[in-house]
Amino acid sequence: MTMTINGRIQALQDRHDKLDENISHEEGRPAPDENLLVKMKMEKLRLKDEIEQLRRQMH
Repeated sequence: MTMTINGRIQALQDRHDKLDENISHEEGRPAPDENLLVKMKMEKLRLKDEIEQLRRQMH
């Protein structure tokens, strides 16, 4: 079970990191899409919450 949780955490962390890159890229554009930024930031926060929840389950 722990390996399954670790794998899930890693997959979520990878998605979180990719979103972080995408957010930085979008923010660097001359005219960033604010709606897209809000959606990506909300998804990033949701992923962070899920990662934290899974880490608590492991302890």
